[in-house]
Amino acid sequence: MVEHSHQEGQLVYAAAGALAITTERGTWVAPANRLTWTPPGFKHAHRFYGETDVRILAVPAELCGELVAYPSVFAVSALVREVLLALTDRTETRPGAYDRLRAVMIDELVEAPQPSLHLPEPHDDRLRAVTDRLHADPSYKGTLAELGRAVGASERTLSRLFHAELGMSFHRWRTILRVHHGLIHLTNGRSVTETAGACGWSNPTSFIEGFTEVVGQTPGRYQADLRNDRP
Repeated sequence: MVEHSHQEGQLVYAAAGALAITTERGTWVAPANRLTWTPPGFKHAHRFYGETDVRILAVPAELCGELVAYPSVFAVSALVREVLLALTDRTETRPGAYDRLRAVMIDELVEAPQPSLHLPEPHDDRLRAVTDRLHADPSYKGTLAELGRAVGASERTLSRLFHAELGMSFHRWRTILRVHHGLIHLTNGRSVTETAGACGWSNPTSFIEGFTEVVGQTPGRYQADLRNDRP
């Protein structure tokens, strides 16, 4: 991944496959029902997974104030998807047609972004040592107390830091991390059962429940949509 920034805003959509965007605020994974947003000036890097069909749309700086002022992910409605495909597939045949279509899309995206697939990253060295360990091995089943002993911090201190720095519990952060990795495995064609084991769930049922709660659809439905959306 190459870190870079833009003077304009940037919307990136994987019409097929999945993408991840990393910024100083953490990482978002966007399957085909999500759209990443990066405002002007934010350093970021993208990574793509599976058989992707990526659409990139620049948003002029003067229009960026209509959307949130920080990197985020939006849900993609049927209307937003069709507008994105039209803006990135077609040649403009009438003056102002692109501007009108883009205005419709921005109106649709003004609603609050989707926070569920955002994985924030810490600044505290002890907490970063814990999250680095879990990034390296999402299937690690150790408790927060065991991780604390490895990094020289108490379970209570780490629990407080998770809430203070990342705005969520240790369990929630690890669940989202595992779902991120699960999305990548599923996009690359691994089965639900294989993915559950590789990402640390004790059984496929637990994985399906956790994945559905975060992503909004079951792993099986996600893979079926991937097949249907493949270019």
